[in-house]
Amino acid sequence: MTERIEGHGGELALAALRAYGVREMFTLSGGHVFPLYDAAHKTGFPLYDVRHEQSAVFAAEAVAKLQRRPGLAVLTAGPGVTNGISGLTSAYFNASPVLVLGGRAPQFRWGSGSLQEMDHLPLVAPVTKHAETVFSPDDIPRAVTAALTTALTPHRGPVFLDFPLEAVFSVSDAELPALPGIAPVEPDHAEVTKAAGLIAAASRPVIIAGSDVYAGDAVDALRAAAESLQVPVFTNGMGRGALPPEHPLAFAKARRVALRGADVVVVIGTPLDFRLSFGDFGDAQVVHVVDAPSQRAAHVQPAAAPAGDLQLILTALADHPGDRADHTDWIAELRTAEDAAKARDAEEMSAETDPIRPARVYGELRKVLARDAITIGDGGDFVSYAGRYLEPAQPGTWLDPGPYGCLGTGMGYAMGARVSHPDRQICVLMGDGAAGFSLMDVESLARQKLPVVIVVGNNGIWGLEKHPMRAMYGYDVAADLQPELRYDNVVSALGGAGETVAKAGDLGPALRRAFDSGVPYLVNVLTDPADAYPRSSNLA
Repeated sequence: MTERIEGHGGELALAALRAYGVREMFTLSGGHVFPLYDAAHKTGFPLYDVRHEQSAVFAAEAVAKLQRRPGLAVLTAGPGVTNGISGLTSAYFNASPVLVLGGRAPQFRWGSGSLQEMDHLPLVAPVTKHAETVFSPDDIPRAVTAALTTALTPHRGPVFLDFPLEAVFSVSDAELPALPGIAPVEPDHAEVTKAAGLIAAASRPVIIAGSDVYAGDAVDALRAAAESLQVPVFTNGMGRGALPPEHPLAFAKARRVALRGADVVVVIGTPLDFRLSFGDFGDAQVVHVVDAPSQRAAHVQPAAAPAGDLQLILTALADHPGDRADHTDWIAELRTAEDAAKARDAEEMSAETDPIRPARVYGELRKVLARDAITIGDGGDFVSYAGRYLEPAQPGTWLDPGPYGCLGTGMGYAMGARVSHPDRQICVLMGDGAAGFSLMDVESLARQKLPVVIVVGNNGIWGLEKHPMRAMYGYDVAADLQPELRYDNVVSALGGAGETVAKAGDLGPALRRAFDSGVPYLVNVLTDPADAYPRSSNLA
């Protein structure tokens, strides 16, 4: 059932946004989008502003990822939109349902050289599911509703709308469309049956579950399938925590052993990209389970490739009526490898070295992070260690840049996480290189009373570049940062607090102070520049 509403373009847009469950706006102030602010202000719609537009889009993406609903960023025309394109691109690679609303120079004098006049659509179209200019205020509710429907339809992803100045400032009487239902994508049941048979008959099957399992609300179905078929499970991205670490089928440390020995590798809800050897697992057969036909890999020919609603597919796998091979010995073999790796990791995480090794940072973090803490990775070398040493206990608690690998997500993700979960620990794990992209937005967090903990691994170099370049050429360039830079003083100057830690024994007390502080707090850990993580990280 539809209804008619009256108001300026900002009010019309906000009515459609509210109807679709959007509950907050992230932005950096710009005159082209004032009506959207006016609509928010007059109705008590929460508005959070940042110091760089990329942070607004990253904040919206964190909301979209964590809450599995649309996130909203509002960017002014021209440079406002172009500054947000890295965030849009990350959302595109991460299949995050983000809506970016952009301002736009007036259409009635287009081509005359208005302030920040440019056509955004050719720039954003390649990294969005839908991009459109809405020229009439009457059409704004329709366009917003359609864009959000597209964003939430698997395979999910970002969408973009911009409004010429006269459209968003004008008053109109417009129809607010009824929300269309998003029907689940029905999988090909023959392909599902084929996949189930391969998994059940395998001697050494392995499941790797990724972000779309969480985004598609299929975590319970994944557990049911794994338990029914008795298959060990590894995870990446927001699939991390889908099985808690104590689950008998949950594995994290034995992935290399598992993939070398497996005869069937089942990859669910994540692409066969560089993080998974591009789908090349030797002699193992590959089953690739995706949430839409568009996500089937074109560079690999899987033995089976069910595409559709992940809940439906995984439930069908769990209900497979055929015989099952006994995987007891295979699971025991992997558990032995897992336990041995955990013992090695425990030694590394307790190492008393000077300077501090990154592993020790994560050893101390494991002691203070709650099971429902949100951990955010923004970095290369330092954050690679997080993928190895941190084991999320619950799904929907891990945020990283994803396969696009864009640095600068940290403060935006932190803002979106804090807004999403006001009562949880929010911890940003940041390399000192990544700190240069977004640390100024600590001011936004402090001003809007959004406390988070930031742990910087400060080794004074671009670790993933310096060591490989020296190995290749015998020298390195453009790979050094200021050693022992006081990032904690930067945060203090911006309204937060912090401290520098140079001794391993001081890490625990510093982290406890950080989580007790109630403000944005940065723990600046001076780590060993010689200790670099190998490129074959399982971070994802």
